[in-house]
Amino acid sequence: MKTAVVTDSNSGIFGEEARNLGIHVVPMPVIIEDHTFFENEDITHAEFFEALMADRKVTSSQPSPGAIMDLWELVLDTADEIIYIPMSCGLSGSYQSAMMLADDFDGKVEVANNRRISVSQRQSVRLACRLAAEGMSAADIKARLEEDALKSCIYLTVESLEYFKRSGRITPAAAMLGGLLNIKPVLVYRGDKFDTYQKIRGVEKSRAAVIDAVKAEREKNFSEYDDNQLIIGCAGSFLNNEDSLAWQKMVQEAVPGIETYYDPLSLSVCCHTGPNAAGAGIMLHPNI
Repeated sequence: MKTAVVTDSNSGIFGEEARNLGIHVVPMPVIIEDHTFFENEDITHAEFFEALMADRKVTSSQPSPGAIMDLWELVLDTADEIIYIPMSCGLSGSYQSAMMLADDFDGKVEVANNRRISVSQRQSVRLACRLAAEGMSAADIKARLEEDALKSCIYLTVESLEYFKRSGRITPAAAMLGGLLNIKPVLVYRGDKFDTYQKIRGVEKSRAAVIDAVKAEREKNFSEYDDNQLIIGCAGSFLNNEDSLAWQKMVQEAVPGIETYYDPLSLSVCCHTGPNAAGAGIMLHPNI
C-alpha cells in the first residue's frame, strides 16, 4: 500500500524540496488589498514584505476547500491513501476544515492533529515521509504524529509590535506603550497558542532570551535524549540572507552538539510578526 504525505506551506517546504521528498504541498494564501496570492507560487518574500512595510492591508487566510480536495484527488490517482499534516489546530481552523473534507474520501485521507507550525511542522513531515517509506499506514502515521505532537517547543521574538496590532493580537495602546519602552516580547508555543514568555527591552536582548529559553528547554524537558536525538530549527522573517545566517550561527554556537538549520517563516506567519522576527524550536529528530 502506498501512503502519500501532504502538508501545507507553513511547514516551510516548497517546490524542488517537496519533489525530492516525494510530498505534495498546499500553498497558504495571503491577501493583499483584496487580492489573493499563494506563497512560492505568485508572490515572493520580497514582494510580500514590500507590501507589508508600505502599510498595505495584508492578511492571512485558510486554503479553500476546493483547492485541498482537488489536490487530494490528484494525489490519490497514484497513491492508496494520504496522511495530511496541516498547521496546528490551535492557530487556525485548517485542521477542522480538513477533517470535514476527509469525510468525503471514504477513509483514504487521515488528518493529523499534529499541533505544530513552521520548523516543528517540517520535522513532522520528515518523520511521516520516513514512516511511509517504511510501509506504515496513514492511520498509524497519524497516531505516531499525534503521540509526538507535544515533544517540541518554539520561542519567538519580534522587532516591532506594530504588526501584532494590525492583526488584532494586541491593542493599539499596548503597541504604543511597548514601542515607547522598547519592549520586545518573547513568545512560547507548546502546541496550543503563542503565549508571552518574557518581556525584554531591546532586540538583541530579546534574541538572546530566545536562545537561553531553548537551552533551558533542552535541559528541563529534553534531558532524557542525547544531542543526536534532537534537532533545533531556527526561523525568522529577516529581509536579507546575512541576517538569517547570523541568527542560525548564534543559535548553533549556543547548542553546538545539536543539528541546527534555518527556515524562513511562512508568509501567513509573517503577516503577524512583521519583518526581522527571530525564533528557534527544539524537537525530536525525525530519524529516531
